[in-house]
Amino acid sequence: MTTILKNEYRIPSHIAEAGATAMVVTPAPLAGTWVNVNSSTKDLVKVVITASGSGMTVNPYGACVPNPCNWGSVAGTAYAANVSSSRAVAFSADFDFGFSRVTVVGHLHGSELLVETFTVFTDGSGRSNLYTTDTLKK
Repeated sequence: MTTILKNEYRIPSHIAEAGATAMVVTPAPLAGTWVNVNSSTKDLVKVVITASGSGMTVNPYGACVPNPCNWGSVAGTAYAANVSSSRAVAFSADFDFGFSRVTVVGHLHGSELLVETFTVFTDGSGRSNLYTTDTLKK
């Protein structure tokens, strides 16, 4: 009989180097005001990320008329590129609007922040779950 070990990763980025100390992901590389490169977007017009030590907040703004809709600021989670790194390269944040739940994820791509949203409508409206992607720059 073969024993299967759960949660065992076998790719290099998931394996800690010998003698590595516990790392805390620093969200500072993600911090700032990120603006959509598409000025006529119907999705997110900007995302403001604030870093404080190992914590971070994410505050998106939707494309409402005449002014952008402030989604509010929630705690986000920062992610490093591997288990031995402390520099954040990605984030996630969850929003609950009552009529929908939205997960916002983003990752650095050179000088850009690629942001995706995953929306689940919870109001019984029959709307399809929605996925969007946007490219933002500081």
